[in-house]
Amino acid sequence: MTSDGQYIAAIDQGTTSSRCIVFDADGRIVAVEQQEHRQIMPQPGWVEHDAAEIWTRVRSVVTEALARAGLTSADIRAVGITNQRETTLLWDRSTGLPVHNAIVWQDTRTEALCRELGRNVGQDRFRRETGLPLASYFAGPKIRWLLDHVEGLRERAEAGEILFGTMDSWVIWNLTGGVDGGVHVTDVTNASRTMLMNLHTLEWDARILESMDIPAALLPEIRSSAEVYGHAVGELAGVPVASALGDQQAALFGQTCFDVGDAKSTYGTGTFLLLNTGEKAVNSYHGLLTTVAYRIGGQKPVYALEGSIAVTGSLVQWLRDQLGIISTSAEVETLAATVEDNGGAYIVPAFSGLFAPYWRDDARGVITGLTRYVNKGHLARAVLEATAWQTREVVDAMAKDSGVTLTALKVDGGMTGNNLLMQIIADILDAPVERPSVTETTALGAAYAAGLAVGFWPDLDTLRANWHREAEWTPRMAEQDRDREYRNWLKAVDRTKGWIDAEDA
Repeated sequence: MTSDGQYIAAIDQGTTSSRCIVFDADGRIVAVEQQEHRQIMPQPGWVEHDAAEIWTRVRSVVTEALARAGLTSADIRAVGITNQRETTLLWDRSTGLPVHNAIVWQDTRTEALCRELGRNVGQDRFRRETGLPLASYFAGPKIRWLLDHVEGLRERAEAGEILFGTMDSWVIWNLTGGVDGGVHVTDVTNASRTMLMNLHTLEWDARILESMDIPAALLPEIRSSAEVYGHAVGELAGVPVASALGDQQAALFGQTCFDVGDAKSTYGTGTFLLLNTGEKAVNSYHGLLTTVAYRIGGQKPVYALEGSIAVTGSLVQWLRDQLGIISTSAEVETLAATVEDNGGAYIVPAFSGLFAPYWRDDARGVITGLTRYVNKGHLARAVLEATAWQTREVVDAMAKDSGVTLTALKVDGGMTGNNLLMQIIADILDAPVERPSVTETTALGAAYAAGLAVGFWPDLDTLRANWHREAEWTPRMAEQDRDREYRNWLKAVDRTKGWIDAEDA
């Protein structure tokens, strides 16, 4: 059964909340509904979610978004899913109940297991096949931890009684009927973050499963990012469930970064920068991840390089909450605008080590270049510049790995409301920075992929035509100033390294 609906719905199952957004044919928002869920922290470094609570929230936001727009399921042509990546759940096939809370992507309980799995090779043991370093971030080691620590679970998993999924799989399974015929699938973007999928075959890698001691019976079927997986029951009865994309890949898709060299950066608590590398999976030798960007139906997959920066928006929060220099996050822009430059001061926010492209957990944050001249305006400016310089380092690493030069950077996320920051990023990258009129790019990407799958939008060109620039910043900095400042930034980064000695760790 297909409806002749005029709208596409997207379910965005995020780290702190679940949302449902309804879009029209122009990619404009018709209705939004959002609900938060609990963050469960049983001990330091552990982060869990109650997946049953999340499913209840998802159903609720769908119902309320439809009501808000005055729509029924008959008005919805398709629904797409986007999700927090790497968060890992195992549930019982026959009861539909989770066997344990979901282990969230931020959770670090598998660090020791990852070191053990690295054996004598270390972090790069599975990198050639998966594009990923062995790290607690990814789903594979989290599955293994659950199999090792929940009593009787391994035997039940081997008997085919248990299902694994990232949150896309959990939502799709429940949405399509759960214990009563639910479809157990994931898409290539989410599968590429498990550390269990071979990037080149797009199938589960039998050798890695054996190495990690994970039974294949648990795993969902890997499908493309844009195809009809099944039809919904309940609130969206009869609506095709037609896309799944991990959140950062969905933002790339929503920003219509469909060509080689197109890049987007999502500025939130941390920052994720993705560069489209086309049909080639580019290996990174400069601290980036190789990941699947998307795959539309039976077409060839498109790959991306991804750089993650741990601390960007949270550095502004630190200035506000820990130092009390500002009372609201928005004030950082006003304060930074009271000075012409950073007064010689640099802040490197290696609060829990350096992420891309260094991956140094022995680093800690520094403020350097201080003189009596430096005032709080200079520190506010240095906070904004830290986000821009970290972006520049990721962009440089991408250019080294891929040979692709960035022509423009499309931006989204909460920090993009800061116009001064956007100008600083354009200056430091020596490239235009573009902010779209619809900033809900993650949900929009899921909607676009679902719409393509059911013919609501005919092709990528139609989606490109939907993308509208709300604002653009072009570089205004002299080259010699940029080069001098970059040298100083790199000197400041050097000062962070080796702060934690092995015996203190």
